[in-house]
Amino acid sequence: MPFGEVVCGSPGSGKSTYCYGKHQLFTALGRPISVVNLDPANDSIAYPCVIDISSLITLKDVMEEHGLGPNGGMLYCMEYLEANFDWLEERLKELGEDIYVLFDLPGQVELSTNHDSVKRIVKKLTKLGFRLAAVHLCDAHYVTDASKYISVLLLSLRTMLHLELPHINVLSKVDLISQYGDLDFNLDFYTEVQDLSYLENTLSASLSPRFASLNMAMISLIEDYSLVGFETLAVEDKNSMINLTRAIDRATGYVFVPPSESAAPPGTIDETGAPAASRPNTYALFSTAVGPLKGDRSDVRDIQERWIDAKEEWDTYEKVQWRKEGELVREEAARARTIRERNPPPSSQDVDMD
Repeated sequence: MPFGEVVCGSPGSGKSTYCYGKHQLFTALGRPISVVNLDPANDSIAYPCVIDISSLITLKDVMEEHGLGPNGGMLYCMEYLEANFDWLEERLKELGEDIYVLFDLPGQVELSTNHDSVKRIVKKLTKLGFRLAAVHLCDAHYVTDASKYISVLLLSLRTMLHLELPHINVLSKVDLISQYGDLDFNLDFYTEVQDLSYLENTLSASLSPRFASLNMAMISLIEDYSLVGFETLAVEDKNSMINLTRAIDRATGYVFVPPSESAAPPGTIDETGAPAASRPNTYALFSTAVGPLKGDRSDVRDIQERWIDAKEEWDTYEKVQWRKEGELVREEAARARTIRERNPPPSSQDVDMD
């Protein structure tokens, strides 16, 4: 059974950087991963791409041929992809059955909030058997301004309701948040979307009093749905990427897929030749899989300490640790080289004499 992520978000939120970081992480962990670029305007792809929409259609060609602007041309490209979905389906089937795919979407937010082409493409992917989750990236600096934070909440809520997928909202670039000033509240206030009425005074101070009722109406709308929450992401931090991966694996159900080397319980039918998602899993304990996430910096308070309260101290500490790790690697390499010099491999003449 194939799994995947639909990576969406506004321009500059870090979608392509996230896909590249995820590819590096999974490669290091030995997990299979493939990245599909569905952005026809992306002509400088940083990550290894197995399927690129530019081989089907490009935004530049659409704008020149039909006289459309960037937004209209992007909508046309998505409609064209929907009409030629068999092109994408054939290339996905070539990747095999047990695959994990990142679908990198364009940055136009209307594609994931209003326009129906991406929504219908996602439904076609689920009919092919894909277990998908939407990963919606939002730049973390928006939480430093109350009005921007409310707009991000509304955008995230609209995306959740439109795509109709298991959904993970992510505050990306959290490692840069301290550059934009102090937060009015602790970070967990924003990630857990706590009592938004506390933002009323801040909103009233920055906007005209005539918008007070509108502000409270938007806050009430968000709280009535009670759907939006955020994970955090610092793409260059390994612990941050791993914690986010665990949250996504729970959303897609990948957490219940047994390892390839797991042994079946006694008395079960031998299904060693079945796909990975169909094999018996001796480790799929639901209480463990869906329990609280545990690990380094899995608690938002630890994230605040690392990236906001004591960022400089942590940066200094990690640089020292990286230096020590580098020295250990060099010592191991030198030791291995010394051993090879002391015990050279037998020459071909020695082998012939024997």
